[in-house]
Amino acid sequence: MTIEKHISALLYRYQCVTVPAFGAFLTEVRAARLDSASHTFYPPVKVVSFNANVKNNDGLLANHIAQQEKISYDAAIAAIATNVQEWKATLENLDIIFLKNIGQMGLNAEGSLVFTPDTPVNYLAEAFGLGKVVSAEIKREVYKAEVEALEERAPIAFTPGRRRNFSLLKYAAVFALITGIGTVAFKNYYDYKIAADTLAVQNNVQARVEQHMQSASFMLDPLPAVVLPVKHEVISQPYHVVAGAYKSAENADTAVAGLIKAGYKAHRLELNKHHLYPVVYGSFETYEEARQSMNEIHSTGDRDAWLLIQ
Repeated sequence: MTIEKHISALLYRYQCVTVPAFGAFLTEVRAARLDSASHTFYPPVKVVSFNANVKNNDGLLANHIAQQEKISYDAAIAAIATNVQEWKATLENLDIIFLKNIGQMGLNAEGSLVFTPDTPVNYLAEAFGLGKVVSAEIKREVYKAEVEALEERAPIAFTPGRRRNFSLLKYAAVFALITGIGTVAFKNYYDYKIAADTLAVQNNVQARVEQHMQSASFMLDPLPAVVLPVKHEVISQPYHVVAGAYKSAENADTAVAGLIKAGYKAHRLELNKHHLYPVVYGSFETYEEARQSMNEIHSTGDRDAWLLIQ
C-alpha cells in the first residue's frame, strides 16, 4: 500500500502531515500574484515543503489510513513503517523518490535530503477551480500612433503630446472670444444665481415648517380648564412665531391664555391640514419682524419656538 495518496488528501485540510520516523510535509499559503513579464495572473496557492527533523508520530496520518483502508490503527502504523523503509532504501541507492501530486526527494552531494515540490493540484480549498490567467499585452504606443493618425484628419487633439503643438495664435483667439462675451455671460449667470438661491431658501423654509408640524408634540390629556375671555380674530399677517400645536381646541386656548398672561400677543390659528391648532406667540407682516421676535423668544428660554409662513 502506498501512503502518498493519503498524505495528499490530508494536505487539503492540515498544514502539517508527519510521516513517523521520516519527516513532515508542511504547507504555506501564498497570496495571488502577477507575473508582469509573462502577463500571467496566478491565484493563491498552498506551497508544500518538507522538514526531515519532525519525525514524531502525531497519529494524524495513521488514523486517516486506518479509516480509509478499513484497517486497525496498528496495521496503519505498520504500513507507514514499510513505506518508510522502502523510501530510505531508495535514497541509500542514490535514487529519487517520486510522490504523486506532492514532489520528489533525493540526496545531494553532501548526503542531505532535498525535496522538490511538484504539485499540479492546488491544496488551497478556498482557491478550488481557480487557474492562471494570461492577459494579452497592451500596446499603448501602437494605439497612440493610431490616434495621432486620426488627429491629422480631425480638428480635435486627443493625445497630450499633440495638444502641446497647437500654436499660440489659437489660444489668443480663444482668449479674445472669452473676453468679448465674458461680461454679458457673467451678468446673466449672476442674475440666474440670485433667483435660484432665493427660490431654494423659500423651499427650505417651507420644508422645515412642514417638518416641525409633523414632529410637534401633542398634549392628549386635557389641561385644567381656565376660564378666561379669549378673543378670536382673523390674522392677516403671514408670518407667525409658533409656540406649539394641539389636537384639542380647548388645550390650545388654555395655552394661548398662558402666553397672554406672560405678556405675548398670543392667539391660535385655524385647524390646519394636520388636524392641529397652532398656538403662536404673535403674527407679523414681515419676515424680518417675525425672525427678530423668534430670536428674542429663543434667548428667553423657549428654544423650540419656530417660524411659520402662511
